[in-house]
Amino acid sequence: MVTKIITQHLGHPKSTLMGWVTQSLMKRTNRFLEENAVRLCEIQADNTVLEVGFGPGLGLQEAVQYLTDPRGKLLGLDYSEYMHKVARERLRDHIASGKVRLFQGRVESIPLPACSVDKVYHCNCHLYWPDMRAGNAELLRVMRPGALMVSTLNLDYLRWGRSLGFLQGVNVEPKPYLEALRAAGFTDVRLEEKYDKGRKFEAIFATAEK
Repeated sequence: MVTKIITQHLGHPKSTLMGWVTQSLMKRTNRFLEENAVRLCEIQADNTVLEVGFGPGLGLQEAVQYLTDPRGKLLGLDYSEYMHKVARERLRDHIASGKVRLFQGRVESIPLPACSVDKVYHCNCHLYWPDMRAGNAELLRVMRPGALMVSTLNLDYLRWGRSLGFLQGVNVEPKPYLEALRAAGFTDVRLEEKYDKGRKFEAIFATAEK
């Protein structure tokens, strides 16, 4: 029962005790993946960058450091009202300056114009999308031609979590997501094994060719 509740909150954290526990878990386990997703995006100072499923805002906090040009903008989208509130507090100064904008909503309906984003990154959140193909099609719509999408994950950790009873009903294997990216129209879709500071993780890359 507890594993089921935690799994539900991982997909949609709420302002409850279990939501706070989930946020704490995200901060402890996802920081490494968030930082590497940002690094692998190779963000340029004047880019417009979008993070999907920003959670408590750790990846946003990392990415904004790269956007030193006044033209550089950081955008975030998350379905959870609670995570939106937490990240808004974490990034309040950057939001006040106009450097960062956060949206609450679904990946299937991103409130951005077509061909407006240079880089997209996320960490594990595709596991909770109700329709991966629709979500990827919407990401492709907002990305400029040649824009890069990077997703990081730790397959060993996800598989271990499933073995303990967490993530039931969630397919943690990367194949369906890779297929959904290709079906949506992305090119150069690939999964790579990576290491940072001696720790292994996986990264999925996809390019928006239009």
